[in-house]
Amino acid sequence: MADGRDTGTDPVHDAVDFGIPGAQLQPGDHVCAFFFGLAERDDILLPYLRQGLRDGDKCLCIVDASEPSTVISGIGDGVNVDGAVRSRQLEVLRATQAYLRTGEFSTNQMIDFFRETVGTATASGGYDFARVAGETTWLFDDPPGADEFVEYESELNRYTTQYPQSILCLYDLERFGGGMMVDLIKTHPKLLLGGLLIDNPHYLSPDEFRATRR
Repeated sequence: MADGRDTGTDPVHDAVDFGIPGAQLQPGDHVCAFFFGLAERDDILLPYLRQGLRDGDKCLCIVDASEPSTVISGIGDGVNVDGAVRSRQLEVLRATQAYLRTGEFSTNQMIDFFRETVGTATASGGYDFARVAGETTWLFDDPPGADEFVEYESELNRYTTQYPQSILCLYDLERFGGGMMVDLIKTHPKLLLGGLLIDNPHYLSPDEFRATRR
C-alpha cells in the first residue's frame, strides 16, 4: 500500500540511531510514541535529543507538560547542552511558541513553521539531519483550531520526506485514549511501544484517512 507521502525530494541519508537501544530512524520517519507519565516521556524524549546533539543534528522540541528549561537540563550526560542552545542547534519551545504561536492551531501554518525551521537548518544551516519532537497535552485546553489536529497528523505525512528529518509525536496514555487513539494509529507510519520502534500495519495515507473521515 502506498503511504501517500511525497518522496520526490527524498534526501539521500543513512539510518540514524534513535537514542534507544536497537531503534533506528530513517529519513522521513513520522513516529507516534505512547507512554505513561512524564518519567516515561523523558525516557523517550531525552535520549532522542541527546543522540541528535551527539550526531550533530538540528534538534527542535516542543513541550507543554513541563518547562523547556526542565527538558534542557535533563539532557546532560556529557553533551554540551549550553553550547547547543547558544548555537540554536537545540531549540526547546513551549506550545505557545510553535503550535499556538498565532493564538490558534492551523495545519498549514504549523507545517509552514516546520518548513521554515527544518528547511533552513538543513539547506543553509549546515545540518545534515533534523530531529523534531512535539508534545500534545496542550490540546486539552481546547484552543481554536484544535479540532483539526488529527487531520494535521495525517497531512504531516505529505511533508516529512521532503527533508532529512524525523518527527516524534508524544502522547501520554494517562491523558489520551478512546477514539483519538484509533486516529493516531491510523496517521503514523511508525509506532514506538514499550521501547520498540515498529512499522505500523494500520497506517493510512492522508487520502485514505480523509476518506474514512468523510
